[in-house]
Amino acid sequence: MTGLSYTCKPIVFIAAGVLSAATMLTSFISTSHAAETSEIPASFPENSALDLPDISTTASAPANNQIGKEVTLFEEIPSVYGAAKYDQKVNEAPAAVFIITADQIKKYGYRSLAQILDSVPGLFTSNDRNYGYLGFRGFNRPGDYTSRVLLLVDNHRLNDAVYDEGGAGTEMPIDVDLIDRVEIIKGPGSSLYGTNAFFGVVNVITKRGRDIKGTEVSGEAGSFNTYRSRLTYGNKFSNGVEMLLSGSFSDSEGHREISYPAFASTNNGIAKDADRDNLYYYTGKLSYGDFTLLGGHQWRKKNVPTASFGTVFNDNRQHTLDERTYLDLVYQHELANQFNVKARVYYDRYYYRAHLPYDYAGTGTPPFTINKDSTEADWWGTELMITKRLFDSHKVTIGAEYRDQFRLNQSNADIAPPSTYLDDKRQSSFIATYLQDEWAITDHLVLNAGVRHDQYSTFGGTTNPRAALISTWDKTTVKLLYGQAFRAPNPYEQFYVTGTTFKANPDIKPERIKTYELVVEQYLGNHLRALGSLYQYNISGLISQTTDPTDGKLFYNNVDNILARGVELALEGKWPSGAEGRVSYALQRTENEDGGRQLTNSPQHLAKANLILPVVADKLFAGFEGRFTSSRLTLAGNSASPFYILNVSLFSQRIVKGWELSGHINNLMNQKYGYPGSGEHVQDVIDQDGRTFWVKLKYRF
Repeated sequence: MTGLSYTCKPIVFIAAGVLSAATMLTSFISTSHAAETSEIPASFPENSALDLPDISTTASAPANNQIGKEVTLFEEIPSVYGAAKYDQKVNEAPAAVFIITADQIKKYGYRSLAQILDSVPGLFTSNDRNYGYLGFRGFNRPGDYTSRVLLLVDNHRLNDAVYDEGGAGTEMPIDVDLIDRVEIIKGPGSSLYGTNAFFGVVNVITKRGRDIKGTEVSGEAGSFNTYRSRLTYGNKFSNGVEMLLSGSFSDSEGHREISYPAFASTNNGIAKDADRDNLYYYTGKLSYGDFTLLGGHQWRKKNVPTASFGTVFNDNRQHTLDERTYLDLVYQHELANQFNVKARVYYDRYYYRAHLPYDYAGTGTPPFTINKDSTEADWWGTELMITKRLFDSHKVTIGAEYRDQFRLNQSNADIAPPSTYLDDKRQSSFIATYLQDEWAITDHLVLNAGVRHDQYSTFGGTTNPRAALISTWDKTTVKLLYGQAFRAPNPYEQFYVTGTTFKANPDIKPERIKTYELVVEQYLGNHLRALGSLYQYNISGLISQTTDPTDGKLFYNNVDNILARGVELALEGKWPSGAEGRVSYALQRTENEDGGRQLTNSPQHLAKANLILPVVADKLFAGFEGRFTSSRLTLAGNSASPFYILNVSLFSQRIVKGWELSGHINNLMNQKYGYPGSGEHVQDVIDQDGRTFWVKLKYRF
């Protein structure tokens, strides 16, 4: 509490300073530009205001409203915010963009961000029965905590300051029922966002109060005695105030027994009552005039059945606990001639704790020593961004960002008898500036170019550009893309030490990536769209977990240079009946440039099919999803078997006023499959769930 009180004063002071400066700048510009013409070049969309994404004008419009109308897929081109930090149609964005809408989330029955992202061409996930991890275009290194993808919620960064963890499983601090859409922006994004935007950006846009218009309550039950409930209130009032408040609670016993043959000498390799998952979220959003305040708090406790990090097997006291808290105050104002000002100040807190039972004596007989591993991180930051059209054909964005990570504490100690292995306390900061220009060369050709420089207090500076040449015709878009990005080494990779498993390496340098990509989007008639992407990326100085052969301890280092090439193909369709679907295929090859070795946990082939069918007009829908994932190389040099997963869902609405009922079966064919383990696991492959189900009832009043 002392730290929080100490930091509140500078935060409030600087927040007031930034917002006051933005307000004064707004007033000045408003006066000086009052006499300017409001003529808008045809090549710029009129809704390209610098704003928090306006979901009422984007892909979230309920498909049910389109029933019976001769609307086409072409007329429904969704908007994306995260590609350029302002709203634009996806075919005009300087990146390959994919959108998953709230309507698709409920009709396919997705219950986590991992399930949503698993449906996207070129993306794949894994899970070690503790955390979920996201793979991007053939890359998902064991033990990297999804640190190479920037995860945003309403444009607020969720990657924490110690592990850079984005989180894709139940540790993701947002209820999927509150998601309006998910923007998946592929390719380097450091020219706007800095670190972590290495392979891409995932921006989760949540609903606003006006989308709820009252109170929602929902409850669901599923396999493994899993129960989840949510209470949400949202509205926009006549005085202009708009608010949304929501709380969610989930409790799952998990598997009562999980078999791990690698531990056959202990309890016949059976882990009992060691897979529990409990969590709750609080989320809020309040806006009035030009100000928006958003935030959330999450608490999640997960028991770990895999005996990772050399802990005692079948000891259900092993667990991890994660807490996240964030607040983000945004001021935004649009003046004449699309002169936009946005200023924000934010605060984040992340807390992690693990209880790890160890048998130091090696007798296999209790009592065992409990090792406590913990992390506390607090940081705040501020950002000022201005977008202005110049000379009719240029749309220029300039911005500056500062972040102060004033508490980065890591500790590791035995509780009894007490013994401390790590008590590391640090702080760091960076300041960055960026510039982006969208130049309409002709009515059908746009050049989008940008660059950002980050100056870190730890390792110095880095500059990262991005350029996109975009040609858009009636139903055809071609994009030529180039970008560079970096990821700064984090405190966990540099300074983490334990008595038995890890050792530090403070000399790690930032890793870098260069990406070249060709994207083609072609509309075929009124209801089909074909997407194709051909890419290559080169990574230099990849930070990777490795083992020192002299002492057997794990540590992180810049050990690899990576070359990857791939192609992604997709065909989407949507019809006035309410039916829609997508098929996609991704071929991806990632290898170590130094030895030509294929990377571990990297499937070469991904094939996916999704289909939504209306069973009873706009009242009952069936959703089908199939995913094929080819084999993945494990750390031991074996292969995790290829697998095909089939999921089915039923979703009903408007049968009884205010009520929605839905059900979902995951892995219908009960396929046996698993994901490669990381260096901290004895298991070469970690088995996943077979057939599971859930049912959910929601009422709005």
